[in-house]
Amino acid sequence: MNQNDTKVEQFGPCTIPNPAGYDYWTEDNSVVLFQTIFSGAEDAKKTVETSPVFFEQAGPKEKIYFKPEEVTAGIVTCGGLCPGINDVIRALVMELHYRYKVPRILGFPFGYEGLVKKFGHRPIELTPDKVAHIMNFGGSILGSSRGNQKIEEMVDTLFLYGVKMLFCIGGDGTLRGAQAIQEEVRKRKEDIAIVGIPKTIDNDINYVQKTFGFSTAFSKAVEAVNCAHEEAKGAPNGIGLVKLMGRHSGFIAVNSALASKNVNFVLIPEQDFDLEGEGAFLPVLKERVQRRGHAVVIIAEGAGQKYFEDKGEKDQSGNKKLEDVGVFMKEKITEYFKKEGVALNLKYIDPSYIIRSVPANAEDSVFCGFLAQNAVHAAFAGRTGCVVGIWNNVFTVMPISLAIAERKVLRPERSTLWRALLASTGQPNTMKANG
Repeated sequence: MNQNDTKVEQFGPCTIPNPAGYDYWTEDNSVVLFQTIFSGAEDAKKTVETSPVFFEQAGPKEKIYFKPEEVTAGIVTCGGLCPGINDVIRALVMELHYRYKVPRILGFPFGYEGLVKKFGHRPIELTPDKVAHIMNFGGSILGSSRGNQKIEEMVDTLFLYGVKMLFCIGGDGTLRGAQAIQEEVRKRKEDIAIVGIPKTIDNDINYVQKTFGFSTAFSKAVEAVNCAHEEAKGAPNGIGLVKLMGRHSGFIAVNSALASKNVNFVLIPEQDFDLEGEGAFLPVLKERVQRRGHAVVIIAEGAGQKYFEDKGEKDQSGNKKLEDVGVFMKEKITEYFKKEGVALNLKYIDPSYIIRSVPANAEDSVFCGFLAQNAVHAAFAGRTGCVVGIWNNVFTVMPISLAIAERKVLRPERSTLWRALLASTGQPNTMKANG
């Protein structure tokens, strides 16, 4: 990665005084260093002087590109539900209305479908009164949908309503759609700012330290994990098995285990495991149950997919359809203990949709506000094709292309998070047979 990869597209010079009335402004050239850990002082000095990579710092600029009185802003929420969507919508509306004096804010219903005429969805005019209390509810007041839509038709709708900035709230697929919209807008030589706000409970957006909804999701998951622990303790040879979301990344599973402190095994997509053989998962699980009388296991939905035939099926978002590894693992554990002649009481819990449909917790709610406000600042500063995020605890703006270049995953071989998990659970670093 180099400086060109992190450079955000900008329409032109900002010449209009910002009406927001803040006491201080983010400097136009303020940046956030990408790398913060070096092999020594000399390495740090050399890197910073010769080839530093940095992100643009987010925040309000003293001069802006768009005239607020001429702006119609659009908001769209796409993909699966996530705690905090309504908090983001509310913060966008409040910032646009009260600080930038934007006269019209439109919410397009049901994701990108709302930008396609044939679906018949009418935009909703959003005002502070309409969004004042929406943070108390889960889901999205605008609704959501999955699936690709024709880019030309979506941009036609933006033109029809005179939208000058579109805020796209969603994950990897939503950001890809936002990038495609931005490219079509560029072809038409129009100035419509397209800004993404990263939403995924899996926390798997590249170069974004944390996505909103993640904190709430794993906090809610802990309730299910602790219930599994009580169930496991309450019966001879009890096992509590919990399946959590995480198609490609194990962040929810690992953080839930660390927060609960009652988990003995965590299986994630990033760490391969075998079921049988010396050192494999099932023998290690049996040893734990016989030694301590119970065990709690978390498995992420994307773990263990090697045990299923790849049928090549895709969902509406273009993601590979996953087999239900939770039910599979329940059956395999039951079969193995029966074969070994060991009595078993297994309770299986799948709280998947519960953890994503609840309102945001206090931490996420505050975080959502910062993301939304910085998205508005970026749009008014003429930035486009970008996504707001946080890096090294500083809010940033970066190109969508960088955010979707690859998926963020947990890397057990060099992850302090995984190291903390091993210390907390006591599980082996690897559960490969004969390993």
